[in-house]
Amino acid sequence: MIDAAFLLAAFIGGLSAAAVRLPPLVGFLVAGFALNALGYDKTPLLELLSNIGVTLLLFTIGLKLDVRTLLRHDVWGSASLHMLGSTLLLMSLLSLFKWLGLGLLAEAGWPTLALLGFALSFSSTVFVVKVLEKRSETQTAYGRLAIGVLIMQDIFAVLFITASTGELPSPWALGLLLLIPAAPALRRLLDQLGHGEMQLLFGLLLALVLGYAFFEAVGVKGDLGALVIGLLLAPHPAAQALARSMFNIKELLLVGFFLGIGLTAMPDASHLGMALALVAVLPLKSLLYQWIFMRFPMRLRTSVLATLSLSNYSEFGLIVGTIAVSTGWLSGEWLVVLSLAVALSFGSSAMINGASESIYRWLEPRLPQRDFSRLAASDRPIEVGDAEAVVLGMGRIGRSVYRRLQKVYGLRVLGIDSNPSSVKLLRERGFNVLEGDAVDSDFWDKLLMSPDVQMVVLAMPHHAGNLVALKQLRSREFPGRITAVVEFPEEIEPIRELGANAVFHVYDEAGRALADSAAEEAGISPLSRQLG
Repeated sequence: MIDAAFLLAAFIGGLSAAAVRLPPLVGFLVAGFALNALGYDKTPLLELLSNIGVTLLLFTIGLKLDVRTLLRHDVWGSASLHMLGSTLLLMSLLSLFKWLGLGLLAEAGWPTLALLGFALSFSSTVFVVKVLEKRSETQTAYGRLAIGVLIMQDIFAVLFITASTGELPSPWALGLLLLIPAAPALRRLLDQLGHGEMQLLFGLLLALVLGYAFFEAVGVKGDLGALVIGLLLAPHPAAQALARSMFNIKELLLVGFFLGIGLTAMPDASHLGMALALVAVLPLKSLLYQWIFMRFPMRLRTSVLATLSLSNYSEFGLIVGTIAVSTGWLSGEWLVVLSLAVALSFGSSAMINGASESIYRWLEPRLPQRDFSRLAASDRPIEVGDAEAVVLGMGRIGRSVYRRLQKVYGLRVLGIDSNPSSVKLLRERGFNVLEGDAVDSDFWDKLLMSPDVQMVVLAMPHHAGNLVALKQLRSREFPGRITAVVEFPEEIEPIRELGANAVFHVYDEAGRALADSAAEEAGISPLSRQLG
């Protein structure tokens, strides 16, 4: 019955959060604290499910990540600088709070301040990835930057956990290097499994057994193992499909993670005051992110949105806190404060990220402007050249549209996609395609639309992206024709209201084409012809 109460509380919390336009995860956090107030505790089952959810999350991050992202100097450089700078900054602020005699810090020594500064320097992998996935922005420039920074932070956390236990990995851990030559065999096996339940089962096997259990057995953190296995599979064309097939089960299990934060401990007034003080200094941590990002050649939008997404405290802070409490370095009360600070930071970050585009638009003229000549090629102005048609979203539907417009109608076509790996692959196959993110307002500012462009086809896989693109085209008074593809019937009307010239429902159109083809093969003409 306790688990039934957890489900009911999670549903009511998520529903209430959605009613006030907050992400459901904020409701799950509140539900956890409500259950705590009612006397409920974490159960072994809830803890197991939440741990599996986090493991699957890291596995799917690996599936979507180009390992070269971690080697970029703006990723590892900014992550390292921020970890060091943020720890020192938070230590200084906590020292100020101690001097003021604030709560639990009155008796804190330098080791305690250093541990707390380190624990609070992390940003939440779970929260940020969920926000990015909700907005379909994991493959945008700022999304890749944020995820790269988070993975570097996760690696720092693993190093801390290893050092704090005083136990080195087993000598057998060197055997993990054999996974690199074994990766092609794993990819070939993935080829043979199709897209059904065997593919999903294979993903769970890789994440939980070959990743988590195998790494734990040799003294390396299992979550890191799941991430590594995902990275090894990422170059495979089916990796994205595998990530999508695991999406719903991962999302469901992560509900347990957010409930668990609220169930960690019940705060009193002093704990709440300390947690609010920590949340109050969170903007300084964010300013440090922005200052560091601006030291690297990236657009203002990339740096600002990455900063806003990372403006929170992390579940890894709780892990660091748990280890510190178990070793006697921190008092148990700090776990309550850290849990509450993490939860409050999620709530504030959810609201900030909900208005991230507006915040960027307000900040952009107030920040030092960047020299376009010093930016990466993907950040410079985009010219469509002599294209007569532009296809936004080069997935399966977009590629099909591109080929038909080019081969049947003889149009000069330009494809645009936000995934750099897909762009590279399509260029190698002869497509005229550019990297660009249609939900990025800067993309539209950079796009130099030619008067030759007669039509734009919105073929992105997510309805929200097509809506944003349509609004941008209409606000710029694009004179050509706009056609959009939708997946669900309820998406048709919003697209039409924004002024699309034509809307095509994927399944209706596929069914219509199949029926016409079947009737044509059978020599049956349409009723209109028969009646005529």
